[in-house]
Amino acid sequence: MLARIRKATEEKEEGFTLIELLVVMIIIGILAAIAIPVFLSQKSKGYDASMKSDMRTIANELESYNTDGNGYPTNVAITGAVIPVTVGATAVRTSANNSFTVVYNTNATGYCILSVDAKASHNWVYISTQGGLQLSTVLACPAAGSAF
Repeated sequence: MLARIRKATEEKEEGFTLIELLVVMIIIGILAAIAIPVFLSQKSKGYDASMKSDMRTIANELESYNTDGNGYPTNVAITGAVIPVTVGATAVRTSANNSFTVVYNTNATGYCILSVDAKASHNWVYISTQGGLQLSTVLACPAAGSAF
């Protein structure tokens, strides 16, 4: 009986064949080819979300300053990647890679915030008189002092 069992275990082949290993490698390759581009697009969406969030925060601070009866502040230190951004006397924390520029319209009743990040997939502008956040195809706000 033991001899029969020993003979059966000696004849039994163990392990994977080359074909089985190649099939598994091909399946893993296909899954990686699908997952990697999706992951890379998620990173750029994250940079876009960071820019939009920072622009809304700056716009909220500008509106708060204006609501207090002071008008819009003339000392908005936003040009360049400055952390924190200063709106009036209020410091606003922003992300490190984002760069902002603020332009006021003719009557100083509205403003445009331009945000730039080299790692993001899009450029965004926040125009207060046109409903807020918009996708920008041109990397510029309307000219300072114009009626936008």
